[in-house]
Amino acid sequence: MTIDITGLPHERIAFCPSPLAELGAALHALAEPAHHARLHAWTTTTSAALRPELADRLHEADFMWRSTRSDILLPARPRETLAEELDDLDRMDDEKYVGSALEISCASPYSDGAPSPLVDERMRRRALDLATARGPRQAAFVERMLADPPGTRAWIRRLLEDCDEAFFADTWRRVRVQLAADARHKTELMRRKGLAEAVADASAAMVLEEDAAGSRIVVDKLGHARTGAGGSGVTFLPTAFGWPHLIALHAPGWQPVIQYPVPTRDLGGGVPVGTVTLRLEAVAHPMRMRLSRSLARGAYTTSELADTYGITAPEVSRHLAVMRKAGLISTQRRGRYVLHQLDVTVVARLGSDFLESVLR
Repeated sequence: MTIDITGLPHERIAFCPSPLAELGAALHALAEPAHHARLHAWTTTTSAALRPELADRLHEADFMWRSTRSDILLPARPRETLAEELDDLDRMDDEKYVGSALEISCASPYSDGAPSPLVDERMRRRALDLATARGPRQAAFVERMLADPPGTRAWIRRLLEDCDEAFFADTWRRVRVQLAADARHKTELMRRKGLAEAVADASAAMVLEEDAAGSRIVVDKLGHARTGAGGSGVTFLPTAFGWPHLIALHAPGWQPVIQYPVPTRDLGGGVPVGTVTLRLEAVAHPMRMRLSRSLARGAYTTSELADTYGITAPEVSRHLAVMRKAGLISTQRRGRYVLHQLDVTVVARLGSDFLESVLR
């Protein structure tokens, strides 16, 4: 993923922690604990302490942070407090807010700047269909958002405020010092040694490319996209909850934002050689590697994966069969939908490099 920063002054490149972005990362960890083995103690303790009513509400809206991270949870201009960032969200117009909130599927035409479901009937039907594949409560939530955006936005704000009261305020007090220190370090590194050093220090999966054509931040993701930061800037958000994810907001009309994990210990583990060989052979095919990235983030139907990667549904099914034989994916049926998902706990045993690449 490429961010064109040609001519962008370094004053418009910011490293700064965001309470809203960190809350989004924490909610993702709660929704997908298998992605975050290092947070096992925190996710287990926090989940057990959640009031059933709050846990139910989180389940209704979890597609906003489970397989994709809604752009509304990644502020381009971080504030000191969660309340201030939620106030900023309240000032966003309904079309932009709802369009971002309903980024449900890996097949979303995100990079092309699809119209909001509030004004485009095709996108409205698509959002409802994707939500229905996730379950009746998710479908009801999307129907409510499309019918009553202001009321649903107020509901989401109350949900995030209740999470803050229940667990996040204490968590934020513990991690914000580390995140602020990392942001100051990156800012000072950029000032003393240049942006290339600061970008590389944030993640080995990012580089600054400079040539006669201009300057670009290149983020090593399995997907391909381009955006520009000339009219706005670039914001880097450190996260203590995010590893191994490296998230890049690059939708048209939004300021580019990159959320990068602060340094943590490596994830280890191993399994018998024969099992490793079978699983490595299963993911050695380039298309299965690409499918793994989507399936690691959430459960998807065969047709969604075919639409995303431009191949036929039978081709997807053949690749999934190989991965299923190796024990890498699980399948579940929800009504007329069959959803497939990578077993991240199994993939983690292949090695942290592979896990990080598919979850990046």
